[in-house]
Amino acid sequence: MFGKDFQHKYALSEQGVKNVKQGTLWTVIVNLVVMGGMGILFLMMSRYMDTLTAGAELPRALPILLLVLAFVVLSFLTHLQQYKATYGLVYGEVKNVRISLAERLRKLPLGYFGKRDLADLTETIMGDVNRLEHVWSHCLGYLYGSYVSTAIIAVMLFAYNWKLALACLWGVPVAFALLFGSRKLAKRNSEITKAAGIQVSDGIQETLENIREVRATNQEDRFLKELGDKIDHHEATMIRGELSTGIFVNAASVIMRLGVATTILTGTTMILSGQIDFMTLFMFLLVITRVYAPFDQALALIAEMFVSQVSANRLMEIQDAKTAEGAEHFAPHGHDIVFNNVGFAYDDKQVLDGVSFTAKEGEVTALVGPSGSGKSTCARLAARLWDIDQGSIEVGGVDIATIDPEVLLTDYAMVFQDVVLFDDTVMENIRLGRHGATDEEVIRAARAANCEEFVSKLPRGYDTPIGENGAKLSGGERQRISIARALLKNAPIVLLDEATASLDVENETKVQGALSRLLQGKTVLVIAHRMRTVEAADHIVVLAEGKVAEEGRPEELLRKDGGIFRHMTELQTASAGWSI
Repeated sequence: MFGKDFQHKYALSEQGVKNVKQGTLWTVIVNLVVMGGMGILFLMMSRYMDTLTAGAELPRALPILLLVLAFVVLSFLTHLQQYKATYGLVYGEVKNVRISLAERLRKLPLGYFGKRDLADLTETIMGDVNRLEHVWSHCLGYLYGSYVSTAIIAVMLFAYNWKLALACLWGVPVAFALLFGSRKLAKRNSEITKAAGIQVSDGIQETLENIREVRATNQEDRFLKELGDKIDHHEATMIRGELSTGIFVNAASVIMRLGVATTILTGTTMILSGQIDFMTLFMFLLVITRVYAPFDQALALIAEMFVSQVSANRLMEIQDAKTAEGAEHFAPHGHDIVFNNVGFAYDDKQVLDGVSFTAKEGEVTALVGPSGSGKSTCARLAARLWDIDQGSIEVGGVDIATIDPEVLLTDYAMVFQDVVLFDDTVMENIRLGRHGATDEEVIRAARAANCEEFVSKLPRGYDTPIGENGAKLSGGERQRISIARALLKNAPIVLLDEATASLDVENETKVQGALSRLLQGKTVLVIAHRMRTVEAADHIVVLAEGKVAEEGRPEELLRKDGGIFRHMTELQTASAGWSI
């Protein structure tokens, strides 16, 4: 019952399965204890009926009171244990699941996030886990416990009187058969509702991220109408899904309750024929109220249990995704980066094909080429942010595919074109480059990256909060903070992807000078579109259509007739004369 399929079906950890087992056990005990209470009531009524019909003495009050008191205490203790085994343990499971998801996401390659909608991932971590928490705590233990306790009671009832037992219990399997028959419909409705909800989240996120462009183009009405249509569609899918589910749940509840009527009809007939007495019918009517009671909550939530399987599948999709693994020890002989016949495809589109080159330690190697030629992809593959499809990439003679990415990245400092800053101070955003760096070290790196000029104008200097993703700064200022962060890390390998793209000519010159002084002796890989950015590079690799088209020193490539690098340089030189 609680094997691997069950674990995967509801996205449970091994501890989560143990929790469900405990919840099931205590639910069985609680149901049987409550059934024992019905036994006490039957005993009291039986004694009273004997007094009325046979003139027997009334039972003494003290034994009955003690029996009732024992029942109350036992009922309290078992309900308390049931609560701990369901709600208490499940809350810990939710914490563990979220931590496990975070750890899993931390180890997934960057390519995974490029293929997934971030709003969808957020919904999985928050919404889907919340939905499963409700199922783990409210449904699974109660439902499976009700199965077991009902089976035990059913065996006892059939042993006592199979006709009345059949009249009592026939509705239970029929009701659940109806509900399980609607499982596919519930799952399909859940998938439609989930997709509509993600569209709403995407619409809200898109509108907020592009609010300036929306206002600048006077498109507020169109965007709000589109968002309103998505919300209306989500609401309509939720109503349809809940209505169809509600019809089946209520129909199942009515069918199960018909057992009361059939029990009364069958029992009355058997009394009139002399097969049973009134107290036997009374006993079955007491029992039937407790047989149905445990399923009341389960019936109300079993549809949610079906729907939860969609959430469980989304969770397991993350848990089953292939992570980037490797050794915890990285000891390269130097820091030369060697691409050896590297191939990489993204969504079946070949981005790199047989790329081979070497970025030597102590040199600046520049990757240039037309847009879409694979320059930024090479930088990301060099840091194992993605895993290659063929060939190998070595650092100091060590294949980086064999090294844990987090261990590998301790030797890398990176500045990408899309700068990511946090809603914190200038000081703390730069300090991310090296945890524990002193204020003096942070300021020294900031000055080297030419940050002092704009930081001195901020209200609180380096202690000034810069807003979400540096919203209070210009593009050039944000990029200089990112460069300072990389300089502070002082790693032996530096990757610069359009690192000076947002700087004006004057600041670009200053930063280039700082980089040339501070990056001596390191392995530097520079990706740039502007040729003047790589004039001082030691080695240039020109990519075109995912292949190495030419490579060499800048002056060598400039002398090459018909060369791509020379052609790009001439085009940019000519266009610079027309710039405003």
